[in-house]
Amino acid sequence: MKEYYIYILECADKTYYTGFTSNLEKRIQEHESGKYKDSYTHKRRPVKLVFYASFSDVNMAIEKEKQIKKWSKAKKKALIEGKYEDLVNLEKNNLKNSISIQFFSFTQKITRCASRYIFLFAHS
Repeated sequence: MKEYYIYILECADKTYYTGFTSNLEKRIQEHESGKYKDSYTHKRRPVKLVFYASFSDVNMAIEKEKQIKKWSKAKKKALIEGKYEDLVNLEKNNLKNSISIQFFSFTQKITRCASRYIFLFAHS
């Protein structure tokens, strides 16, 4: 089964970059090497992988990447740190913003792996 990933990198300037890929290891190497000179991360290296989630559904992965890209830095940090209860409180506008805790409306299996979390999602 093909896997797709969304990921968050912490850049040298302490900003976050959110991306999508079907080959996480290769994509991280591309960010680290500066392969794409016009990319956001090129001048912000080194970068550090601080979060990733795997999906079997490409459309779901793309949808979640787009949601996370709209989040504030504080909300991304809460996700990275596993502070899920803070996600709703960090929304910019609870009525307009549909990127709330829906992200976690799937069955989750969380595995601690070094300094990052691996999230495996399956429809409930």
